[in-house]
Amino acid sequence: MIYLRLFFEFFKTGLFAVGGGMATIPFLYNMADATGWFTRMDVDNMIAVGESTPGPIGVNMATYVGYLTGGNAGGLPFALLGALVATLGLITPSIIVILIIASFLKSFRDNRYVDSAFYGLRPASTGLIAAAGLSVVVSNLFFTGALENGLSLAVFNWKGWALAIVLWLLTNKVKQTKKLHPILFILASAVVGILLGM
Repeated sequence: MIYLRLFFEFFKTGLFAVGGGMATIPFLYNMADATGWFTRMDVDNMIAVGESTPGPIGVNMATYVGYLTGGNAGGLPFALLGALVATLGLITPSIIVILIIASFLKSFRDNRYVDSAFYGLRPASTGLIAAAGLSVVVSNLFFTGALENGLSLAVFNWKGWALAIVLWLLTNKVKQTKKLHPILFILASAVVGILLGM
């Protein structure tokens, strides 16, 4: 049944994506390849929408994928059920781990092994987040399919580069726009993306 698989796939993601929502992105790329429920381009679009909507990006993406996958099973009630199942799958491991940690926190607070384990998780979560960020940059600034024909100017997504450079200039170099709220840049980027068909 599709709902059990949805729950299981997102449970695995929630269990191993240490470091927050951005750490779920490599797992989502893998899920796209393994299940065919969505494409890698869909993941990039989910990141863009998820980053510009309230709430944790991992939960937003799980809800969206569940909605799409459940909707393919037949209509709005199934889409809503899919969204609920995927979201619960993603957050259940965190709830379990938090409950376990809370019950043992006092006895393990000063344990050097626990402290060392958490210290070791820092570079792992940093690596997952860096890999996710690099994947997003490559997929938005380069046409990776064009690399198969050799390195040429056709590899560069000029619209993506132009938008990235303009945003960098406006947020770092132009004194009048430097202090504007980030949501204004997110909204402006969304409008530009729609107008340019990005």
